[in-house]
Amino acid sequence: MCPLSTDPEEWIYQAKRDLKTAAHVAKDKQRYYALFFCHLAVEKALKGLYFKRLGTVAPKTHNLSYLLEKVNEKPPEDLFKFIMRLNEVNVITRYPEDISKIQQEFSPEFVAFALKKSKEIIEWINSKF
Repeated sequence: MCPLSTDPEEWIYQAKRDLKTAAHVAKDKQRYYALFFCHLAVEKALKGLYFKRLGTVAPKTHNLSYLLEKVNEKPPEDLFKFIMRLNEVNVITRYPEDISKIQQEFSPEFVAFALKKSKEIIEWINSKF
């Protein structure tokens, strides 16, 4: 198994790539996958900041709230609320019970909003480097 990167810039690079993947799969109408990649992108950006701040690789967690707490940052309220929403949809999109039901649950408008907010979050995290 490959070790996790110790380069914070690599984490941000991967976060931006994952966000591009989210946009790509959203175009193919795979909305729940787009949300999964939005979460993954924000998670990687936070893990980059974690390493930058704490000098060690972040624990293997998908909990964005936990990572925010550990890096001792509080984003603007709108971004914070969306991060908490991404945290909620993470389990649903990571371990779907019924894909067609989940696909209906997330509208194209919500996914477009998620892409926009995820980009803003990654830019905010990048500004903390």
